[in-house]
Amino acid sequence: MEQPDDILIIGGGLSGTMLAVQLLRLPGQRRILLIEPRDELGRGEAYSAVELGHTLNGNAARMSVDPDNPDDLTQWLREHIAAGGWPESAEQDVPVSELFPPRGLFGVYVQQRLAEARAVGAQQGSFVEHVRAEAVDLQVDAGSVQLTLSDERILRGSRAVLATGMFPAARTPQTQSSGLNAAALDPWDVATMRQLAPQSTVLIIGSGLTMVDAVVSLEQAGHRGPIEVFSRHGLLPHVRRQPPAWADFLAQDERIRTPRQLLRELRRHCRDAIAQGIDWQAPLDTVRAHIARLWSQATDVQRRQFVRHVRPWWESHHHRSPPLSAELIERLHNEGRLRIHAASFTGLEPGTDDAVRIGIRPRGEAETCVVSGAALINSSGIEYDWRRVARPLPQQLLARGLVQPGPLALGIAAVDGAVVDAEGRVSSQLFAMGPPLRGMWWESTAVTDVALQAKALAGRLVNSLKE
Repeated sequence: MEQPDDILIIGGGLSGTMLAVQLLRLPGQRRILLIEPRDELGRGEAYSAVELGHTLNGNAARMSVDPDNPDDLTQWLREHIAAGGWPESAEQDVPVSELFPPRGLFGVYVQQRLAEARAVGAQQGSFVEHVRAEAVDLQVDAGSVQLTLSDERILRGSRAVLATGMFPAARTPQTQSSGLNAAALDPWDVATMRQLAPQSTVLIIGSGLTMVDAVVSLEQAGHRGPIEVFSRHGLLPHVRRQPPAWADFLAQDERIRTPRQLLRELRRHCRDAIAQGIDWQAPLDTVRAHIARLWSQATDVQRRQFVRHVRPWWESHHHRSPPLSAELIERLHNEGRLRIHAASFTGLEPGTDDAVRIGIRPRGEAETCVVSGAALINSSGIEYDWRRVARPLPQQLLARGLVQPGPLALGIAAVDGAVVDAEGRVSSQLFAMGPPLRGMWWESTAVTDVALQAKALAGRLVNSLKE
């Protein structure tokens, strides 16, 4: 048999591409196959958006893909803008480090860093190949990993990495489907939204950052009618601001170890900041560096308490909206066109005309009511429970016992990136990074999180291949 490829990376979005970049930069010769059905690497679900209005929710200074250079994106943008790229950046009228680039442009940045890493790798005999197909099955034996593709090809490698990225609820088939996606518009499909009557009513399920994107899409499509948003708590993402530095109180106090202790201390620091005339986001922004440690050392009971009681407020305060999008949301809300309802979606309701009808139960009430509109958008966020993802590879991995659900059924279990199987064994051949490790670290989706994981995992993979 042919010598197997050294590393199979399943997923060519941000996670898989950043891992390939780090592997190409390390000394040595290795073959890397990036399995990604899209035509382009480095984009995935998050950075395939083509509309300028769909921007990053973090400014350039927060979004470097180089863990050793936090100014990498800022420097790239400065050069890109100077060369005539992204002329619309002048409309934000802020320093380059505070710009919120379009997600499509961020994808270009990632692709350029991959091209540069390919050149470095070529000098020492390493290369990466883009395999355009979906991975549908995986098996592990004593000597290699065997991957089956959607076009029936078989790939073999010494190691495989699950860099599958995020499964947006709006685009992911569910094992227990409510039929919502079949009736709903894609939140990022501006072309289809242009077919709506401009003054029609649009219903949106979910009020997080995907909802913000959906409203931006509707605005760019020329929609000018009512937008009714329903979510269980009715919370909107706060706007991302640029607060001054604040002391890292978690590094200074090792007694803070539980979610309850964290919240109590965080509230105190936010009150102190406000009393001093400082943005409350300043102390909150110091917490990110400690999330993985706090989450990993918490008990399952404490994690459940956090997810059940704190998560909605954490998401709305921590995962914030870019300023231009937040301005749009505020304007439409003030005009009365955008209304936020604290209510749960109970299901689709039948009807005799072309209207979309949904069942809604207002928060705190027992009775369900029916609301209707010309269109429905599923903006309920990301599906992290692999048991609910009706895609071939996650289902096969679970059925074969090669993976097990992570804490609270968020993603999959792993130890230092090495996947844990259904029997609790830590694999020496199958690894994971990025969103699949949500349950292990809680915050495992942001660019900085992915960049750090990619560098660490690349080193472990290279060392394991030497053994």
